Amino acid sequence: MIRKLNRKAKALSVAAAKLAGERHCTDIVVLDMRKVSQVTDYFVILTGTSDRQMRSVADEITDIAKKQKTSLFGRAGYETSHWVLLDFVDVVVHIFDKQSRGYYDLEMLWGDAKKVKI
Repeated sequence: MIRKLNRKAKALSVAAAKLAGERHCTDIVVLDMRKVSQVTDYFVILTGTSDRQMRSVADEITDIAKKQKTSLFGRAGYETSHWVLLDFVDVVVHIFDKQSRGYYDLEMLWGDAKKVKI
């Protein structure tokens, strides 16, 4: 059963993806998880080019969420910057370095999820 469209979550997902593109991240994908996960509505997956860029993008996405009145529930990997995870409950942002992105391959793991047009 698909959950109802959460416009606020979709808006945050698209805004995060657009910001990542503006900051020169690569392989940016937004997945609609409503049909395949009971845990979250959207995944935003992207690849950063350096530790510094990944942390900067994570900080800026967190700022966007605050402006949209969405709280950060949890953050992981910020210090090591191989995989920074930002959990906004309805939206989970995954910021990978190139090697970790290939290793975890979330798009394949969640292959049944529909891609959202950015």
